[in-house]
Amino acid sequence: MQVVVFKVNDEQFAVEASKVQSINDMMEITKVPKSAVYIKGLINLRGNIISLLDINLLLEIEQGTLTQENIIILNLAEESVGVTVDQVDEVLEIEEDLVEKVETDKKRGYIKGVINFKDRIVTLIDIEKLIKK
Repeated sequence: MQVVVFKVNDEQFAVEASKVQSINDMMEITKVPKSAVYIKGLINLRGNIISLLDINLLLEIEQGTLTQENIIILNLAEESVGVTVDQVDEVLEIEEDLVEKVETDKKRGYIKGVINFKDRIVTLIDIEKLIKK
C-alpha cells in the first residue's frame, strides 16, 4: 500500500495514496460566507472549483505557528476536496502488516491505525470517515 505522509502541527499523518489526486502549493482561497467553520473556502484548480477544508479542525489539533504550505487534493466518492497541511513529507510504500490497529473511541473512528517506523510513528487516517464525521 502506498501512503502520503504529511505534517500538521508537528504530528505526522498518512493517507492512502489511492485517495490523493494531487499535491499543490498553497494558492488563493476564496472565503465562503456563512459556511461551516471547518471550510476554509474554495480554490480554483485548473478550472475546477474545489472546497478547501481545515484539517486542523477536523483532526481537533490546534493551529500551529507554521504557515500551511501545501494542499492535498483528495478523491472522495462524488467530488474532489482539498485539505491544507503544514507540509507533505513523502510518499511511502508500506506493507499492510506494518499498520497496527488501535482501539479508538467512536469520535476518532477515522483512525485506521498507526504505522510504526523505527524512528517515528505515523497515524494512518481514513480520510472519507474524517470528512463525513
